Amino acid sequence: METTPTTLPPGRIPELRVVPMPADANVHGDVFGGWIMAQVDMAGALPAMRRANGRVATIAVNSFLFKHPVFVGDVLSFYAEVVRVGRTSITVFVEVFAQRNQLIDEIVRVTEATLTYVATDDERRPRVLPPA
Repeated sequence: METTPTTLPPGRIPELRVVPMPADANVHGDVFGGWIMAQVDMAGALPAMRRANGRVATIAVNSFLFKHPVFVGDVLSFYAEVVRVGRTSITVFVEVFAQRNQLIDEIVRVTEATLTYVATDDERRPRVLPPA
């Protein structure tokens, strides 16, 4: 496992910030991986939609790594950036950081993932991306 960072990524703005609630976790307070995956998908879709200038659909989860557990009450920050653009597809890398306890400000990188989205038209068929 990696060394715990002490701050969030400098100079970057998170695409999404959320706090998991008890309904998002098991009886021990550990947040469900599927809940985290859904949040990652939403965070990754935002820069993909901006690049596509419209609707996108998730077509692949290329990689997904849970580095540390996430707990009820953590403040999660999701950072996403476009790493590849094809003719109709956009690949996005997402990193998730948890602020564990606001009193001691412990920050841990808990998850990273790479997802691919495809731009779609009004009939939900793939469409060519507009120029950058």
